[in-house]
Amino acid sequence: MIEGQEGVTWDDWVRLAALVERHGFEGLFRSDHYTAIIRPQAGALDAWATLAGLAAITERIRLGTLVSPATFRHPSLLARMAVTVDHISRGRVDVGMGSGWYEREHVEHGFRFLDSKQRFELFAEQVEIVVRSWTEQAFDHDGEAYELRDQTALPQPFRKPHPPLVLGGTVKPRFAALAARYADEVNTLGAPNDELRERKERLDDACVAAERDPATLGFSVMTACFVGSDEADVLERIGRFVAIRGEGDPATLVAERADRWLVGTVDEVAGRIQELQELGVTRIFLQHLNHTDDEMVELIGAELLPLLV
Repeated sequence: MIEGQEGVTWDDWVRLAALVERHGFEGLFRSDHYTAIIRPQAGALDAWATLAGLAAITERIRLGTLVSPATFRHPSLLARMAVTVDHISRGRVDVGMGSGWYEREHVEHGFRFLDSKQRFELFAEQVEIVVRSWTEQAFDHDGEAYELRDQTALPQPFRKPHPPLVLGGTVKPRFAALAARYADEVNTLGAPNDELRERKERLDDACVAAERDPATLGFSVMTACFVGSDEADVLERIGRFVAIRGEGDPATLVAERADRWLVGTVDEVAGRIQELQELGVTRIFLQHLNHTDDEMVELIGAELLPLLV
């Protein structure tokens, strides 16, 4: 998973896509932001335009957003953008949706920044509209934010019944109920094991309440990843990220995030991934915070992925 708002150029995306396909990764996902978070004044290519381009030049890997904020786009527009990439890729896109959180970005670009309750309500309404636009014809919608009349969105998705829908959040009760109704997968940020276990339990309970088999709802984690051939290599990679970030100390950063990031040698990270799988995690998104470090991508592909088969 690449933080696309941190100065990732089109040439970078082409290179990364080739690396990921060549080294056996399942997919290449990106954030959906227009304002940098880590690198001051870094540029950001549009997420969905980027995915459309990558869909045309890749053959195997899945593509998607983690996640597209509800505050950025009208749901009819988002649904069409996703279906466009779905057709270009021949069914290889996952659609990540979330409520949005980055206030500075909203202010800069003129996106209305609602309070957390209002953002969730907007998000929930968008999820319903997006799914219905993929699966229904001539439908009406009367909501707090949107009103649609006799909508039939064509073409329908290439992938049937629709692209996998990934909802991103910390799995509070209302979110869990929404996910149990609509989502194919829930994605949550890396956290200590006890917290991840609680999130999974809330999802399972919501599925039972919705009369859905919990096993049909994927549970994925996105977490920063620093893998090295030995401890010195790991610290050197983190040191490069700290230099980009402009603050902090590598050893301190590792100590602070050890219970939520994947940091260590190949064997150490493989062991941590096994722990996550035992908690019920079905997919892991490796957040690659230094997108110019191709060597780590190659190391993961050559040595870590074979241990996970």
